[in-house]
Amino acid sequence: MKPKYFKPLVFVACLIPLFRLAWKAFNAELGANPIQVITFSTGTWTLVFLLVTLSITPLRKLTKQYWLIQYRRMLGLFAFFYGCLHFTTYIWLDQFFDLHSIYKDIYKRPFITAGFTAFVLMVPLALTSTQWAIRKLGKRWQRLHRLIYCSAAAGVVHYIWLVKKDVRVPVIYAVVLGMLLLYRLIVWYRKQVTRPKEGVSRPWLYSASLE
Repeated sequence: MKPKYFKPLVFVACLIPLFRLAWKAFNAELGANPIQVITFSTGTWTLVFLLVTLSITPLRKLTKQYWLIQYRRMLGLFAFFYGCLHFTTYIWLDQFFDLHSIYKDIYKRPFITAGFTAFVLMVPLALTSTQWAIRKLGKRWQRLHRLIYCSAAAGVVHYIWLVKKDVRVPVIYAVVLGMLLLYRLIVWYRKQVTRPKEGVSRPWLYSASLE
């Protein structure tokens, strides 16, 4: 099967967490606190999809499977989709659209502040995920989409502050994020080292780049 035929399968696979949650709700299997289960599940999958999206670039370069890039936008949009479900669960099922209570939560509870920040940072990424936005913004598009690093970091902090005591699981997410960011830092540093200085001729570098 060619990689391009994987896309519908990946799309359906990304919906499995939602289908599973809906099945549990339909069969009354969400436990004594269904709102908490829904909130935790959608929040976890938001962070998972953020990290998977960030892993596409290093994975495609290290494995030389360059076709993986075609899934990055879809995975990023699924991160936003589950983030919307997570945020909607909070403002609707948990807070019943009480704006004053929501404002107090964001202001006084640090883990809510971090989570809200992570969600807000995803909004411009989702809004500019179209080909039209890429063409319109040009080089600014790439700079804007670096916000995903901040969003993922805020999401990890949100998770750590939420659980408070047993931070083993969120620390795993933090380590994964740290490795993904470290990879990008190493790539950036190597580019700076190999970049020819102004006024210095390095013909070997240009000849190598044409091979």
